[in-house]
This record gives sequence, structure tokens and C-alpha cells, in this order.
Amino acid sequence: MEISVTLTQNYKQKPQGADIPFGVYTTDHMFLMNYSTDKGWHDARIVPYAPFQMDPACMVLHYAQEIFEGMKAYRDAEGKIRLFRPEENFKRMNNSCERMSIPAVDVDFCVKATKQLVELEKDWVPSAPNTSLYIRPFIFATDNHIGVHASHTYQFAIILSPVGPYYATGLAPVSIMIEEEDVRAVRGGTGFTKCGGNYAASLRAGERAEQKGFSQVLWLDGVEQKYIEEVGSMNVLFKINGTIVTPALNGSILPGITRKSLLQILRDKGYKVEERRISVDELISAAKDGSLEEAWGSGTAAVVSPIGSLYFKGETYEVSGGKIGPVTQELYDTLTGIQWGKIADPYGWSQVVC
Repeated sequence: MEISVTLTQNYKQKPQGADIPFGVYTTDHMFLMNYSTDKGWHDARIVPYAPFQMDPACMVLHYAQEIFEGMKAYRDAEGKIRLFRPEENFKRMNNSCERMSIPAVDVDFCVKATKQLVELEKDWVPSAPNTSLYIRPFIFATDNHIGVHASHTYQFAIILSPVGPYYATGLAPVSIMIEEEDVRAVRGGTGFTKCGGNYAASLRAGERAEQKGFSQVLWLDGVEQKYIEEVGSMNVLFKINGTIVTPALNGSILPGITRKSLLQILRDKGYKVEERRISVDELISAAKDGSLEEAWGSGTAAVVSPIGSLYFKGETYEVSGGKIGPVTQELYDTLTGIQWGKIADPYGWSQVVC
């Protein structure tokens, strides 16, 4: 499928500096293609960024049949633009598609479309330290019908946003509240997908935590509310007695690409890594006796987010002296070094676009 290009006549002003707020600005162009049952995916095009026109009966507004992804483009010291494992994002998108009854996309074509769009918008990729171009592919149902069934038509889009650090505080450790009421997802549900419903369901607990002075919530499983799952919208990892422990992917946890990459790096550096169930009781016991040495979240937006303290049942437990731990710092330096082309990439994860 060829990609047609229509250039904008109204170019936007680009943000400057290192303090670009996350998710506020969008670039001049976006990629679109459409799906119908008779044509499949068709009409691939790069067009000026503009609002969608939607009918009030558009099915996504009523039944939330939609999914999305998130990745970044980086400008290295030589001015080259790089992507990080983009094929993994579109493979995961297809996993989300299957669960949400959305037609699968062609992974190689979507990587090609992403690279073409990023190359067109290369001047939007910021160069200040810790800045990047956030890439948001998404798909939503477009049938105009009031009735619960899978749509017959879909819109695929990719939009771009220059961003600074996800947290304004950068790598400063965050305080986490272990959530005891709401649950994010259950096995057999949509927890392993990137669909908006998962994130909407997390908002109330996040707001409660923020009102109490915490940065994020640590989610427990939706069946027994006993086992650790994710932190905020990120995967979570712990260093306990020298071993890296992270919840196993059980169907209710997002298979993070940053998580997958960090585990590979850790194993190759000789760390013992366990993907298993970890109960909140085990975690708090480790925090009490000092064997919980480090804790951090991982995701595309923040890369790693050190956890400085955990709050549970009225008690606060400090982690790593409230500072970023050495393993967390090592992982951040290694992964961002690969992403920005600062260090050798033995895995072939970093791909030069232009």
C-alpha cells in the first residue's frame, strides 16, 4: 500500500528548550488509514493535523472499542533521529486488536508509516537533554450505530508530540500508595491491552492518592487483592536480597516493551531475575526487614521511575533511603544510552530513521 502525502499550509511554532510539557504540543502532520470489511485497511495517507469529524452515534463513544500505543523518537548527538524497537509496539497493538475485536494491522507497514511520518516531522524532534518526540498510534471504531457489537469500520491514526521528561522532577524518587479498594484489571479481562478503559478505571484511585500526597498507586490483583501487579500505568520491578523480582505476565498485566528490554539487560549483566507472583505481604515484610533494596516503575514515557517510599495500611516504608538505587540508575543510563545512541547497542534495538 502506497502512502500519499498532503502537506500543511499552516505550520505551527515549535516549542524550544528542555522543559517541554508532556503531551501538550502536536506536530504539523498525522498519518491516517481506514478499515472497512470490504476493503480491509486502505487509503494510507499523511495529512495536515486536524480534528476528526464524528457522528454522535459513533460506536467508540458508546462502547469504547479503541486501542493505542506509545513510543518515542530520539535525536542523537550527531543529529540523527532514532526509534526504539517500533516493531514491538505494533506486535503488541495486534494483541490488543485481537482482544478488542479490531482487525489486525500489518506490523512492517506500520513501522514504515511511522518512520515516514517521523522523517517528515524531523524538525519537531527536540535536541535538548531528556527530550524526545512521543509517538501515539491508535485505532478506534467508526460505525455510526447504537448497538453492542464490533464495528465494521475503523480509523487508524498516528500523531506526534514533542515532550520533555514525563515527571517534572525527572529521576527523583516518587512516593507510592498501595491501593486497597479499586482494582485496575482482572485475568480474562483487558488488562494486558492498551485500551483507554484500563486507564479510565485507574483515574479515581490515582486522584485519591494525589490528594493524600502520593505520586502514584501500586495496584493489587483483581481477584484476591493480594498480589502486586503494576504501579500507576507502568510495570513495576523490585530488588529483594539481590534478586530482581517483577510480577509475571498473567493476562492482567501489560507486557511492557521497556520492561522486556530491562529484563534482558539485567540478565545479560548477570543479575538473577524472577518473573513471578509477589504478594503485598512479602513486599511489606521485605520493606520492614530491609531486604527490599530498590523499587522502580518502567514504561515508555518515564523509562524508569524510582520508588522512594511505599504507603500501606497507615504506615510508610522508605525504599533505598528515599534515593534512586544503583541498579535503577544503571538501567536508566543503559537504556537511555541505547535509545539516544550514546552507547553501543548490542541488541539492534535502536533504528536510525534519518
